[in-house]
Amino acid sequence: MATSFSTDFKKATTWSIVLSVLMIAAGVLAILYPGAGGIAVTAVVAWLLVFSGFLHLAYAWRVSGAKAVIGELLLAVLYAGIGFYMLARPAVGLESLTLAIALYLLIEGILEFTLSFRLRPAPGSGWLLFDGIVTLILSAMIWATWPSNTPWVVGTLIGISMIFSGTTRLMLSTAARQVVA
Repeated sequence: MATSFSTDFKKATTWSIVLSVLMIAAGVLAILYPGAGGIAVTAVVAWLLVFSGFLHLAYAWRVSGAKAVIGELLLAVLYAGIGFYMLARPAVGLESLTLAIALYLLIEGILEFTLSFRLRPAPGSGWLLFDGIVTLILSAMIWATWPSNTPWVVGTLIGISMIFSGTTRLMLSTAARQVVA
């Protein structure tokens, strides 16, 4: 039984380490090509909105009651409309996305900061604190320079966040592997 656990745990931490390295590599690419990274992120978000719009449209046929159908149809039009608008005008979409990312990084930083104190005695918890502080600083940088920062902020700052998050995950995975080994 213990051997099975050790094998499964080693396999899980190996995958975590591989994903950490891939996250770090993706972060480096986003920093090297921030404009392309920003437009790519905008396109992904736009297509997700379009897809969500179609899902709401499909769900509208499954709900009962006129108010529910109308509500789902309105959501479908709203999601798909915003998605198509972002695809048609990626610069405007990127500007809006820049603010959304600032909010996301603010929330992520607060959560990582809080989690670091909850896991305080565990090995690697200091990395969570460091990641939380860096993420909060990145969020403040976006808020302070918006909208002039729109062309580069998404790719560059998300790349930096991905590098630090990947490094944190890598450190936590290797620390977990050492504790079990």
